[in-house]
Amino acid sequence: MKPHARRRPNLLVLLAVCAAVLIGRAYTARGEGGEPRYFAVKNARIVPVSGPVIENGTVVIAKGLIQSVGTDVAIPPEAWVIDGKGLTVYPGLIDAGTNLGLAQDDEAKKRGTGPSASGPEDRPATTPWRVAADELKTDDKRIESWRSAGFTTALSVPDGGIFPGQATVIDLAGERTGDYIVRHRAVVPLSFKPVGGFFGFPDSLMGTIAYVRQVLDDTAWYTQAEPIYQANPTKTERLPYDRTEYVLSRALQNNELVLLPANNSIQIVRALRLADEWKVRAVLYGGQQGYEVAAALAASKIPVLVSLKWPERSKDGDPEAEQTLRELRFRDQAPGTPAALAKAGVKFAFYSDGIATTKDIFKSLKKASDAGLAPDAALRALTLDSAEILGLSDRLGSIARGKIANLVVTDGDIFNEKSKVKHVFVDGRWFVIHEETPPEKPGEKKSADDDDGTRLKQSRQVEGAGR
Repeated sequence: MKPHARRRPNLLVLLAVCAAVLIGRAYTARGEGGEPRYFAVKNARIVPVSGPVIENGTVVIAKGLIQSVGTDVAIPPEAWVIDGKGLTVYPGLIDAGTNLGLAQDDEAKKRGTGPSASGPEDRPATTPWRVAADELKTDDKRIESWRSAGFTTALSVPDGGIFPGQATVIDLAGERTGDYIVRHRAVVPLSFKPVGGFFGFPDSLMGTIAYVRQVLDDTAWYTQAEPIYQANPTKTERLPYDRTEYVLSRALQNNELVLLPANNSIQIVRALRLADEWKVRAVLYGGQQGYEVAAALAASKIPVLVSLKWPERSKDGDPEAEQTLRELRFRDQAPGTPAALAKAGVKFAFYSDGIATTKDIFKSLKKASDAGLAPDAALRALTLDSAEILGLSDRLGSIARGKIANLVVTDGDIFNEKSKVKHVFVDGRWFVIHEETPPEKPGEKKSADDDDGTRLKQSRQVEGAGR
């Protein structure tokens, strides 16, 4: 036998060992060999949202998912156990409209507006191919702030233009950008704000709506014409490529949501009519004067994302300027919209709409509560109803077996300003917000002076709880 023939098996073994090491490192990088993947919160009050409250219950988390929940639940021996006595477990909160993770500089806000156009064929302010997931900046400090307040999921919406791009549903934790993405192409937002200026197009509300109508008509034509051409390329004239038509056609065929702006009663009625005309799976956003048209919204069965940025008197305006009765009434009654929608049976969710801090978010929620919104309806709007509107209730929004382990653990009612968020789980990743005692590690009894547990607790400590 030749010498090199005897060495060949050793080379194969070496390659196999190297491959095993690389695979092992990959799994470790994804958390398989790093931080714990199994947790249990026991003896806690559990609010599933999708069902009745469970007293003295247990939630078990396994590899990012909820493995089991109930009063008679087996805890795996490998689980890190948190004693939930005196604590309440909720589904993670959802911010259904924000710019978390997206650039906020002036250039980013202008992106997509482009130069003034001479007509709709120029596609002004139209960049539907932009996807928030592709521009996500995970070092945005607000992500940590939102998470520390109990938010685990958000709809991140690009800004700038009539068709600014496609929004992305993100979870608020991960080792790399891809870990954050729950649904990368989730929503097509529209804006009706004129962008053309005095000499450009469109330079009015009427012109903007006409332009949107033309784009959607062009997209509908493309959707019908493309398969005909593909089936008969030698008998049919080749289609010209239009990036807007191509992207929007794919989005609408995938049944993506289309967000239509509608804040006052006139805008809401108009948006309902346009949604019917355009035959899109519409969701309205704004909705603050919904108290005037709640019956029409209920009849349409179109959901509403209600802005928590309640109308206020302009801080830069003349303090001596007269205010109309309509303006005063709107500012007074807007926080009552969620209660009116709930009473009428309209499905709705909340979004932060540029509110700077989570403390202000909860202040706005309190205004809605003071105006008649029941706590269970408020919680549902921030959890399961948000997930249902976004088409993700099969994996988000409630505490149930098989759903993504997005949980928030508090020492009291989540809407009570004196309550503290103690723990947050995002995709099963554990974050300590306020906690003095480390959990019980597998095979050990919990000890107040457990150095290893204390070090882990400190390494996962999230600064600035945000409330």
